[in-house]
Amino acid sequence: MFNPRTPVLVGVGQVLNRLETLAEAKEPLEMMMDAILMAEKDTGVDQLLAQTQSVRVVRGMWGYKNPAKLLADRIGASGAESVGTLIGGNQNQVVINETASAILNNGLDLAVITGAENGKSAGKARKAGIALAETPAPGTYDRVIGAEQQPEHHEFERARGIMRAIQIYPMYDNAIRQARGESINQHAERVSALWSRFNDVGQRNPSAWVQHNMTAEEIRTPSETNRRISFPYTKFMNANMSVDMGAALIMCSASKANSLGIAQDRWIYPYAGVVGYDHFSASVRDNFYSSPGIRVIGRRLLELTDTKVDELDFVDLYSCFPSAVQIAAEEYGFDENRDLTVTGGLTFGGGPLNNYVMHSIARTVELLREKKGARALITANGGNLYKHAHGIYGSEPPDRDFSVENVQAEIDALPSRECLSEFAGDATIESYTVMFNGDEPAIGHVACRTANDDRTWVNTADPDIMNAMLVEEFCRRPVRVKGPDELTILG
Repeated sequence: MFNPRTPVLVGVGQVLNRLETLAEAKEPLEMMMDAILMAEKDTGVDQLLAQTQSVRVVRGMWGYKNPAKLLADRIGASGAESVGTLIGGNQNQVVINETASAILNNGLDLAVITGAENGKSAGKARKAGIALAETPAPGTYDRVIGAEQQPEHHEFERARGIMRAIQIYPMYDNAIRQARGESINQHAERVSALWSRFNDVGQRNPSAWVQHNMTAEEIRTPSETNRRISFPYTKFMNANMSVDMGAALIMCSASKANSLGIAQDRWIYPYAGVVGYDHFSASVRDNFYSSPGIRVIGRRLLELTDTKVDELDFVDLYSCFPSAVQIAAEEYGFDENRDLTVTGGLTFGGGPLNNYVMHSIARTVELLREKKGARALITANGGNLYKHAHGIYGSEPPDRDFSVENVQAEIDALPSRECLSEFAGDATIESYTVMFNGDEPAIGHVACRTANDDRTWVNTADPDIMNAMLVEEFCRRPVRVKGPDELTILG
């Protein structure tokens, strides 16, 4: 018999509010509550929420101060601990790790985890000049999970106007193309085929936001509905934040699940979690096409759970952009032709900012219940391929107690690269992207390597260079940098 303190996921709920008008809008707090009630129903047991000891809310782009306390009051658990998190797509798995550890070691018996975002209705409201109502949720959390980290972008990136994920992730993809020896067309065809397979999975997921078929050609081809965002990405290669989605999970100890009468075929087991951060920002990474952090985390996670890559029945690689998936697949050793998502990813499953991984965990629970003896991998990423938290789950009781490890020391010992705030002279293009304003190239962001193999950033607004970058390979091209906003192509 396994440990009665074993943590188990026993209930999941997902909410999609496909509003057509603002009259149908639901604020995030309402969607969280709806998802919690759905998760309770999913357990097969009524009226268990009042026994909740801890309500844990993943931070969203809303103004609530302590939504966990208000939700606890609404479910009849007014004495429950109220817990929040910091911002980050990694936080859902971090919360699972912390909750599972508390159940195993610290006497926690029943916890509710939830989160929601209203990106679609918020966007509609902004266009209409309307302020959406938001229920007051004052107060301070009893505890916040996570530790403050550096900003998502290095100061040298910010100095060049690079402050968004849509400016960095495409640079990773262009570096991947060069490292694989692909032409621009070959790369576009392969990556759009990968994303088309994500779309296929989304169509099989009843909780995916996008349910219609999209071919690889439609995904990679610019159109009125699929504008260019940042080379090589079109809109349909970006996370879809225009969604109103919420999710909730109920976790408890095995002994509590038994006492509540929750059938064991509803139980899904977290086996282990591993966390670690890559070197801060693209500016100081060794290269743009790999993730030592994911490599170290993946190796340790598989060791902790005695799992081989080909023994993973379900995989959800964090999928804000295609480069994130390709890099994680390479580090784990996954074939890109297998299903690498359970939801459809942040483009097709839906990208509710920091709460996406709660949806991937909820969907994983559903899939594991359908396949005895199955195992699943969840990867969560915060920032620019920066903050990683991965977990393995199973449909059968674990052979050993849940464990979580931090491998930061091993990652920190790996090589990094010097980044120069200013540089003038000859260099080589490492990677680049072209940002669009409508149909027209607006600015090119270029990462260069100097003769000393340091990195430096330079921008270009030269229309001839930017247009050439869309059809010719510029990685490894020699350049002369004349200043932060001027370079000349030498070959």
